[in-house]
Amino acid sequence: MTTTSTPRPVGRPARYTPDELLAVVTNEFISRGYDATSMENLARATGLTKSSIYHHFSGKEELLRLAVAKAIDALFAVLDEEVSRAGPAVERLEHVVRRSAEVLVTQLPYVTLLLRVRGNTDAERWALGRRREFDTRLSALVQAAIEEGDVRSDLDPRLVTRLLFGMVNSVVEWFRPGAAATGEDVVDALVALAFHGLKESR
Repeated sequence: MTTTSTPRPVGRPARYTPDELLAVVTNEFISRGYDATSMENLARATGLTKSSIYHHFSGKEELLRLAVAKAIDALFAVLDEEVSRAGPAVERLEHVVRRSAEVLVTQLPYVTLLLRVRGNTDAERWALGRRREFDTRLSALVQAAIEEGDVRSDLDPRLVTRLLFGMVNSVVEWFRPGAAATGEDVVDALVALAFHGLKESR
C-alpha cells in the first residue's frame, strides 16, 4: 500500500480537501485517543455519515495508517536529502536533527499521533516498525560521527540517538503554532543546544 497520498473520498462535503479531511480525523484521534474514538465520533467531526466513511475507507485503522504515514513519509524523506547522505557524518547528523524538528513543527498533529501509537493494531505495529528503522539509521549516523572523531567515543550511539530525538519529540507536548516562540525559533534553539550546548563560548 502506498502511503504518499491521501484518497479523495467521493461524495465528501465540498468544503473539504482530502488533507483537510484527514486533519479533522487526526485531531479526533489526538483529542480522544485512538482506541476511544468511534466511527460515530469521526462521522460527527467530519460531517459525513458512517456509511459514507465506510464506503471509502475500511475503517478507522486505515485512517490511522494514512495519518501516521504523513509523518513517517516526511521523516524518511529527510534521510534521502542530499545533505543527509554526503559530507562529514556530524554535519549530516545535525542536518537530520534540524530537518526532523522542522517536520515536527510543520506536521505537528501527524507526528503527535505517530508518537502516541502503542502497537495494539496492525497499523500501529507497522508505524512502530518504521520508527525503529528510522532510529537504526540515525544510530548508524551517530556511530559514523564517532568513528570520524567528531562525537565523543564514550557514548553509546543508540543512547545518543534516543536522547537527541527524545528532545526533538518532546516538542509535541508543549509547542503550539502561534505561540510566542515560532517553529523556526524552536528548531534553532534545539539544534544549538544539542550540538553546541548551553555554555557561552569564551
